Parts: sequence; structure tokens; C-alpha cells
Amino acid sequence: MSAPRRALVLTPALLLLVACTAAGPAAPAPSVAVPTSSVAASPAPAAPTRTVVLDPGHNGGNGSARAAVTRQVPDGRGGTKACNTTGTSTDSGYPEHAFTWDLAGRVRAHLEAAGVAVVLTRNSDDGVGPCVDERGKAGQEAGADLLVSLHADGAAASGRGFHVAYSSPPLNDAQSGPAVDLARELRDALRAGGFPTSDYIGRDGLSPRADLGGLNFATVPAALVECANMRNAEEAAVVSSAEGRERYAAAVAAGITTFLAGLPA
Repeated sequence: MSAPRRALVLTPALLLLVACTAAGPAAPAPSVAVPTSSVAASPAPAAPTRTVVLDPGHNGGNGSARAAVTRQVPDGRGGTKACNTTGTSTDSGYPEHAFTWDLAGRVRAHLEAAGVAVVLTRNSDDGVGPCVDERGKAGQEAGADLLVSLHADGAAASGRGFHVAYSSPPLNDAQSGPAVDLARELRDALRAGGFPTSDYIGRDGLSPRADLGGLNFATVPAALVECANMRNAEEAAVVSSAEGRERYAAAVAAGITTFLAGLPA
């Protein structure tokens, strides 16, 4: 006599197992696409809030374009003067135009690193001009906060030191106060950089001038830095070295940024 068959009891768990087996392996969970709008975008870099025009004095092609640079242009005070000049040089032949071009690039690098936009009055060191009246108008035409013209002097070899010129008597509101403030900030920064003030021109490192067309036409604060006397042997060595030019650049940039920091937002 065979044993009686035991009834199969289908519990809920067993029913689930049977259903899964009959249906085959479980399908993978669908992937969920992350909408691109949910990914945070990197913030765009802030646009410069200040603009500076740097005017590297003279130009490398001026010497071979005598007619162009000697033609008369307005001087900003009712007279005329030569469009430009060749500039000076050290006794060993290092020219002012090369010094100012290199210096402008270094000052520009310092300012751009600080978030300041920079415009140059010339784009190479082998061109001609621009004339002094064009240089003087460059600040307002660029919508700049200020203009700084970069030069080096060619005085008697015994003289040494820098000086900062500004237009005087003033011809407009920018020249009557802000330009003088800019000149003082540049003077103070150059002093702090270890450079002596001029012992042959100006007073206390400042030189008010009525004859500089590159300043007379400015309607934004403008100043001209004569960094050194290139005819003085000691200063010629400084301006002729990359290290010396970097020292000048750091000081000029410091004076500019200090002045900008004091402007209304």
C-alpha cells in the first residue's frame, strides 16, 4: 500500500518565487537621465571694471620717418608742436622706444593680473607715431579711467632720478585735481620701489608742465612718468636690464592700482 500524497501548500513566498521563475530573469532597472539644467554651471569670470590706457613713448619707426614725425600738430593750448620724436637712448645705444615698449608690456601684465583692462596707444615697436595729440585723446576715446604715458629722459649725465609730469595750468576738471592725485600715487609707488626722485628737474618727484600735448588733450586723469635719465651711467644700467624694467613695472602698476582703488565704484 503506497503512502498517501502530501498536499502542496502554496504560501505567498512560494507563489512569488513561481511567478518570478515563470517570467524569466528580472529586467534591469531603467537608467534615469539627469537633466543638464540640474548640473551647476561654472560661473563666468568677472569682466574688468576698470580700464587703463598705457602710452609707451615714441616708436621704433620714428627715426626713419622724419617727415611724418616732424609735421606740426595741435599742442592742446592753441599752439603747435612736432607730431612726435625719436626719443633718447643710453650711451651704449639702448633706445627709449624699446624701453617704453618693454615696460608697457610688463605694466600691462601686472594690471591684467589685478583684473584691470589695458589699452595701448601703439601695438608694436616698429611703427611710426601716433602723434602726441592722438596719444593725449586716447584715454577718453577708450572710455578709460586714466592714462599713463611711459618715458625715460635724456638729460645731462650728472642728473639722475625719476619725475612724474602732469598738465598745468589745468585745462579741465580731470587735470585740475585727479591728474595731480594720479601723479602723486605714481611718485609714491616709485619711491617705495627704491627709485630716487629727480635731482635736476621738477620738485619732489613731480613736474607740472604746459608743453606736453600728450597730457594737454586728456580729459581723464593723465600723467607722464620719466622713469630715469638714460644718459646717467648708473640709471642706464637699470633701464637696460630686464630686472630693472620689472622693478619699474611693479612700481608703476602699484601706483595705478592705488589710484583706481580710490575712485568711486
